[in-house]
Amino acid sequence: MSLTNATPLEVAKAAQVGSRRLAVLSTDERNAALTAIHKALADAKDEVLAANKQDLEDANKAAAGGTLSQSLVKRLDLGKPGKYEDMLQGILDVRDLEDPINKTTARTLLDDNLVLSRVTCPIGVLLIIFEARPEVIANISALAIKSGNAAILKGGRESSHSFAAIASIISRALSTTSVPSDCLQLVQTRDVIADLLKLDSYIDLCIPRGGNELVRYVKTTASIPVLGHADGICSTYLCADYPAEKAVKIIVDAKVSYPAGCNALEQLLVAEDALTTTLPPIAEALLAKGVSLRCDAPSLSALKSSLPPHSAALLQPATDADYTTEFLDLVLAVKSIPSLDAAIAHINTHSSHHTDAILTLDASRAQTFLSGVDSSSVYWNTSTRMADGQRYGFGTEVGISTNKIHSRGPVGLEGLTIYKWVLVGDAQVSAEYGAGGKRWRHEVLVDEGVARNEEEREVLRKFRAGKAN
Repeated sequence: MSLTNATPLEVAKAAQVGSRRLAVLSTDERNAALTAIHKALADAKDEVLAANKQDLEDANKAAAGGTLSQSLVKRLDLGKPGKYEDMLQGILDVRDLEDPINKTTARTLLDDNLVLSRVTCPIGVLLIIFEARPEVIANISALAIKSGNAAILKGGRESSHSFAAIASIISRALSTTSVPSDCLQLVQTRDVIADLLKLDSYIDLCIPRGGNELVRYVKTTASIPVLGHADGICSTYLCADYPAEKAVKIIVDAKVSYPAGCNALEQLLVAEDALTTTLPPIAEALLAKGVSLRCDAPSLSALKSSLPPHSAALLQPATDADYTTEFLDLVLAVKSIPSLDAAIAHINTHSSHHTDAILTLDASRAQTFLSGVDSSSVYWNTSTRMADGQRYGFGTEVGISTNKIHSRGPVGLEGLTIYKWVLVGDAQVSAEYGAGGKRWRHEVLVDEGVARNEEEREVLRKFRAGKAN
């Protein structure tokens, strides 16, 4: 890993060379690098947290002066109980996952001794631009190395001390491994983002990790493909048939467990027949946790008539803007909904296509919702806070994508790979085929090696033996 003040072009060129060397390393060599990084960061926890404490002190001063948002300050803190340990565990989780590259995912027999294969491979060079979140350095480093990609990281100035400490530790760890140092470039130079975003000859994919302003700037400025999301406006549609005690548990978790997260609940959509039955205990629980409820006229009227006066007095009327806002705080917009179709239409119009959920016991209603909502993650009877690479079993993630090509939702190892077509022949040439020539066979080859488990391998064996149904 290089902690560098080089020019953007020098950084990108070095990363591209490093990516090509990294891509041919063995699984064991890449895994050994992750083991070394984990040990180094575990041993240096006090050093990292001391640097992070300095960033937090500066950030709190900036927040008090109005130049930094409280949501960024919350994301910056590596000292929260379990956060550093989660970062370390994410490295091991990635290390222990199956190698995502050099896997044959499809094979076709074009002709005798002419076999076409689709083989997974790294994307190449990733540009990661992030605000706060110093753990991103460890997350990205682990995912990039395991997937065979080089990564250029540019952090915000609010995390500069944490950034430098973690980068130096990872750099020392990699010096003892086969992974080339240039495959991870940590850029310290200020005001280089615009230049980096133009280097499409060297950088293959940009992943912004930060607030709406950063992501929109990257998307409108970059000459290279961008993977990410600008907002996390997540909604839950509450149906009257869902048990109140379960709904309280889910909705409180979705809103309160980490309000600054992009997967936190921002809108609660309530079926009209649940306004005076299921909604009041949910509202009571949220108000008890300090959540400000901004309600449309029907939900406000229902709650004022159902809640004790001291609770009803805390309710606020909603504005139209509340239903297009990512609060990132203990604020929740509440809206009454006349039908399932109206809920789906509202979400598709007002959400950010990140993560949306339905709470119902009706399987048919749930399936309609899951099929109709156009979001990267859609849930039935669980919290939107479940949208996370580690929780999905990806080890960790580089971010959440609301894109509709390549990768969607939490992006882990698989989202950092692409594929290439490999054709192996025996002196065949194109001129031999076509009108008056040889005919293509185009036979799909079912390979047991493509199967994910023994059950699938058995099905494939039966298929090849002509016994499959």
